[in-house]
Amino acid sequence: MMEKIICKKCRKSISEEDFINNLKVCPQCGFHDMLSAHERIKITADEGSFTELAKNLFSVDFLKFHDVKPYSERLEEAMQKSGISEAVVAGEAEIKGIKTSICFMDFSFMGGSMGSVVGEKIKITADNSIEKNLPLVIFCASGGARMQEGIISLMQMAKTVSCIHRLRQAGLAYFCIITHPTTGGVSASFATIADIIITEPGALFCFAGPRVVEQTIKKEIPSDFGLAERNIKNGLVDMILKRHEIRDVLAKLLYMFTNKN
Repeated sequence: MMEKIICKKCRKSISEEDFINNLKVCPQCGFHDMLSAHERIKITADEGSFTELAKNLFSVDFLKFHDVKPYSERLEEAMQKSGISEAVVAGEAEIKGIKTSICFMDFSFMGGSMGSVVGEKIKITADNSIEKNLPLVIFCASGGARMQEGIISLMQMAKTVSCIHRLRQAGLAYFCIITHPTTGGVSASFATIADIIITEPGALFCFAGPRVVEQTIKKEIPSDFGLAERNIKNGLVDMILKRHEIRDVLAKLLYMFTNKN
């Protein structure tokens, strides 16, 4: 018997098979559920074209940080839960035959938080673009800087922006795809400075989330605060694309930006 799941937004029952086949988008209300980095790779890159970069980099608990449990323990749990070693999978791939450097952030690894290894992987991927004269694509999903790494995590904001600046000096294109949610230090650094910024419908893209803002200013905020639909009205993003449209549009953008003649 076909299993049923409940949509997180409309709360209606849907077939799990239909949900998966529809790229984890609710066929009834259009809600875009989260995808893992490897699910993104599968639906974005040409089959068999993805080659991972910097896969042997692992975060280290250099501050011996301890909240209710040690950071080292949290890292181990995150690896087991997500099946990846860090909050970003970086590499090189082809999208409809066009070679590109590419990064996929994964919210299932400690909320996609950016620590020293995430920043270094983005740097390595940007360096790969410069070395091989390739465009750069980053799929973002993050709660922001990783608090367990203190000021080192905040340093990654300047580091990643510097990487993109060098990419721009080399005359290379950079596209960013904002997925739900993208906030904090990631939204305030490399996610906001792309040549073209694309979001999925309903994606939260802001620095501080609506609950934090309401608690801070003690006022009610608009229901669409920080969402893709409000951001496009305010000019923060360039286009909103449904999940099944992203690969085709990315390929067109890559073609236009890499075939300047």
